[in-house]
Amino acid sequence: MKSISRVVVEAGRGLVGDRYHGTRHRHVSVQSLMSLIEASKLLGLPIEASTTRRNITITDGEVPRKPGHHITIGSVELEVVRVAAPCRLLDDVIGAGAARSLHNRAGSICRVLSGGTIQVGDTVSL
Repeated sequence: MKSISRVVVEAGRGLVGDRYHGTRHRHVSVQSLMSLIEASKLLGLPIEASTTRRNITITDGEVPRKPGHHITIGSVELEVVRVAAPCRLLDDVIGAGAARSLHNRAGSICRVLSGGTIQVGDTVSL
């Protein structure tokens, strides 16, 4: 994973350049900084956003988890498909118990309803 300041998003396809670009439903993964902070406290270790392998981290609010809910980031509209499950490999990367601490805090997997460009600082509507 690498941090970038802007990304092109294609409706029905996902983030241009992402390994899941063009897959049927797993277009974008979104997590919240608030959930990462909560998981860090449970784990007793810092969890950096980049270590969780999610595409987008929002700084305010909680990511909706219920399928069908919409998230708008800038001009891009996303629809929640499912809750994102933390990978057990995170225990190796972050520390023992990381996956467990991220359970129900790992964000959501979304499909892209309308494309555009997302950039750091865009308004997020949950």
